[in-house]
This record gives sequence, structure tokens and C-alpha cells, in this order.
Amino acid sequence: MATTVPTTPTDAPLTADATVHVGSDAAREWWRDAVIYQVYPRSFADGDGDGIGDIPGITARLDHLRTLGIDAVWLSPFYRSPQKDAGYDVADYRDVDPLFGTLADFDEMLAGAHERGMRVIVDLVPNHTSDQHAWFQQALAAAPGSPERARYIFRDGRGPAGDEPPNNWQSIFGGAAWTRLEASSTADGDAFDEPNPQWYLHLFDSSQPDLDWNHPEVRAEFEDVLRFWLDKGVDGFRVDVAHGMVKADGLPDWHGHVSMVEGSSGDDEQPTDPGAPEDGSTGAGNQGPMFDQDGVHEIYRAWHRVLAEYEGDRCLVAEAWVEPLSRLARYVRPDEMHQAFNFSFLTTAWDAAALRRVVAASYRANDEVGAPTTWVLSNHDVVRHATRLGLPTAGVRPNGVFATDPQPDEELGLRRARAASLLMLGMPGSAYLYQGEELGLPEHTTLPNEVRQDPGHFRTDGAEAGRDGCRVPLPWEAAAAGYGFGPTGDTWLPQPESYRRYAADTQYGVAGSTFEMYRAALAVRRAEGLGHGGLTWLDPWVDSPDVVAFTNRGVVVVANLRSAPVPLPDGEVLLASGELAGTTLPADTTVWLRA
Repeated sequence: MATTVPTTPTDAPLTADATVHVGSDAAREWWRDAVIYQVYPRSFADGDGDGIGDIPGITARLDHLRTLGIDAVWLSPFYRSPQKDAGYDVADYRDVDPLFGTLADFDEMLAGAHERGMRVIVDLVPNHTSDQHAWFQQALAAAPGSPERARYIFRDGRGPAGDEPPNNWQSIFGGAAWTRLEASSTADGDAFDEPNPQWYLHLFDSSQPDLDWNHPEVRAEFEDVLRFWLDKGVDGFRVDVAHGMVKADGLPDWHGHVSMVEGSSGDDEQPTDPGAPEDGSTGAGNQGPMFDQDGVHEIYRAWHRVLAEYEGDRCLVAEAWVEPLSRLARYVRPDEMHQAFNFSFLTTAWDAAALRRVVAASYRANDEVGAPTTWVLSNHDVVRHATRLGLPTAGVRPNGVFATDPQPDEELGLRRARAASLLMLGMPGSAYLYQGEELGLPEHTTLPNEVRQDPGHFRTDGAEAGRDGCRVPLPWEAAAAGYGFGPTGDTWLPQPESYRRYAADTQYGVAGSTFEMYRAALAVRRAEGLGHGGLTWLDPWVDSPDVVAFTNRGVVVVANLRSAPVPLPDGEVLLASGELAGTTLPADTTVWLRA
């Protein structure tokens, strides 16, 4: 229920200052202001009772997404895979893994989403394949220098016996980025001796060999994969490791550090420095000769032309951990991709000055190339923001959380997460939600080590907790076994007892619940056109160390990041992330008002 609050934070009139982004009512493509929901299939909903989520499970829960009010769904990989990295090791890009269903199940899910007015984006993993992919199996059976090996990055080793890796690159998951073949292989069914076995590159797990994107056959193959799914009717592709497909000529040594969390600089226990540079950098960019090479842009220009052959504003979304933001914006130039996740925003500390800085830098960089800014707070690779923001030092981004680590303040984390989400959804551009965040779901921070499955946990010899904590199956029904995840109550990762109070069925229609807050925010965002609006910082908080405040199409968004309440400005309250205290805005709370 809207209320009117009659007080202002100062005696001065409430005025706007410092416009950082100008809105437009011109005709626009859907992806410029869409709210897109990430479904991690194995953890969303289980249709067959094996404890692993699947495509029929997604279809059965589409009405949850329609009620929430999202515009599109992004599905993490569901392709045929040995599941060494939860499906990001693809063995067949044109089929559904039996673990998740069939192509017919996919067609039914796609039709169901479209019938409900939701578009569907699928994940594409082009940097590497599974070692079980037919191409890599052919490479193993072929001799050095063969056409089969040319599709991947095979090299002779260094040292007199070739027993040292070709360079010093490290895997993002830990350990060396090179694996040496066995001493003998088979070709055409006949054994042959390879006395000096070659090495193959894998920026991730050894089961994920990197493709050589200088090879024309690789480029042609993926253009055909794009067409396969476009012909089925998908609306776009999220591109995994979009900044890593092309490597520097000569594969030179590099002495920087790479951590298992993509985008990590290795200094994961430090919060973002509020004095960070004006370009918005937070240390979230991957660096080195294996990332952000200029050659990737030729690939995306070709893919852009493929998508342009199809009706309906199909889109390409870059997962590119690239900084500064001006460098990231090169991925979304008019003839390349359409969106790029803003990981600089995701990794910014709970600090008003730092948030204003990254927001301004984001609009400055993306407006220069005519692209939307694409906001995100959580995904399947990072600790959920309801937990990150409740850690003893808000703003740290650890590689998972062990049961023996300092534990988050769950209540504080949820309060800040709700405030951060309303702040994000009040800004122009596109936004991504990670499944479960609409329930306020925290990370599972006390997972027993013996149940962990993330390859990064094992490749670091257990030094990193890994990403399993943000991938725990969703709670749908508080009173059901497995909280309603599937018909048997089985779940591929154990759920914490705390998930009972976050179950979806306890939040539907309940005033003040996180689900209803998200649903209301998306309804207001659509009704007020906030996604294609403008953003202007609001006096008297333009330089405040505690408050982020702006106007967007007549809606005032105020986020109080300090530990004490601040006065509310005049206006009709449209929505708040927490209860308002009379005429003041409590700590760690965001409010939307109509000025």
C-alpha cells in the first residue's frame, strides 16, 4: 500500500544533479531492458525423482517464473556431458544429456516458456569441449601434426625430454593448465609409438581441452551449432568464457596468478577498495595472454551475422571477466555481442562511493558504444550475495565458504541483499537474477567436504571450498521431503535446514516476503519503464559516504548503506526492501518513491 512521507533530509529543496545516463522511449530490442532469470538445471527442479534437476522439472515450474514477472530465462548447460564440471564439459552440443531429459523435453519447455511470454537463452561453451567429445577422441587417436589435433591446442613439451609443460600457465581451477598424453596412442586402429608425447592446454579441468579458435573448422562448427538451436527457436546465447577463446601468439609465459573463481585476481579475502580508480575496476578482470585478446572480436562479429539471419532480436551475452569497463564495452559494440555481464558491479563492496563510481563508469563505457549495461549480483560461479553481504567484512568474494570459515550474519546478509537487489532493479539497463535469489536464498556455508563435487575444490587439494554452496537444490515446499525439489526428496547436494524457511510456498502472497518484494519490483519496473529510463544522482547525496540515491523516470531510488537511519525524501512510497521507520530509512534498506 503506497504511503506519503512528508519529510526531506535537509531544508534545501530536493534537486537532481549529475546525470550519468539519459533514457529513451525510442523503439528498442527486448534485451536492452530485460530482466533475465538464470536456471541452473540440475538444481532448479527435479521431475523424475533421481535427485538431479531436469528439463521436465523446469517446465513444471514455469508458472513460478511467470508469476515473478521475468522477461527471459537463461539455462546453464544441459548438453550431453560426462558432468566432470556440471555440464560445462560438453561432449555433444546438439543433444540433451539423458540426465536432464531429451530434445523433445527441451522443445516442450521452450514452447511453454514462449506461451507464457518468456524468451529462452541457452548456454554455449566454446572455449573448450569435454575430453569425451568425438573431436578430442579423434585427436588422441591421431599423430602429432595431424588435422585432428589441429582443432585443439597441442604442443611439444619443453626440456630435453619434452617432459616440461609448453609454458607456465595455470588452470583457473588450480594446478597446471597443461596435461601430457600417455606414451602411446592409436591411429586407425593400429598402435603407434609417440616417444615424446605432446601436451594439451586446458584453462579449466584436464577433462576440458581448449579448442584452437584459429582453426577454420572450429569456427564453422560453432556457427552450425548456433543455427541448430536458433532453428529450434531459442532467443539467444550466453557465451561461456567469452574472453578466453583466443590466446596470444606464441603462448608466452605469464607470471600472474589465476584463481578458481573466474574473474578473481587471487586476492579474494580483500574487499573492494573504496578508493578504486574512476574506471570502476575492482580486480574482477582476468589478465594474461590467455584472456581478452583482440582476435575474439572477429568471432563475435561473425556470430552477430548468423543471428541477424533470424527474426526476433536474438542476442549474444558475454561472460567476460574483463576490466576496465571501457575494455569490456568492446564486446558489445553494435556489430558484436548484445550484452556483457557487469562483474565489476557484482564485485563492488557494500560502499556508497564505490557503487556510485562503478555505476557511472559502466554507463560511460556502454553509452559510448550504444549498448545497455547488464547488471548482476549472483550466479552459479560466485558466493550468493545474500551471504557475501553478511560476511564479517562485507565485500569479500571468497572462493566458496567452508564450515570452518567465519560464518555470515544471515539476517544482515538478507537485509543487505534485498537492498542491493532493489538498487540494481531500479537502474536502467538489463538485469540478471540467479535462481533462488528471489527467495532470499543464502549460500550453503556448512557443506561437508565429502559431498563437494566442484573440480576446483579437488584441483586445489581442498584449499578452496569451490562453488557447490551456491548450487544447492532449491526449496519449493517447506513441509515436503527435500523441500519439494523432486518427488522422492532426494537432492544431489544436501540442503541446509535453514532452507525450510525460504521455501517458495511460504512466501507466495505473503506481504514483505522476498519473493513478493521481487515480484512487486519487477511489476513497478515494467510499469514505470525503468529499464529504458535515465539515471541522475540526487542531491544532497551526490557525494555521500553512506547513501546511493538517484532518479529514474520520476522514480526516486534511495539506498541507505550506513548503520544508522537517514531521513526519507518527500514522495509516495512505491516499494521498500524493509520496513520503514516512520519518516526515516533504516540502515541497509532501499526505497523507491514517486517524487
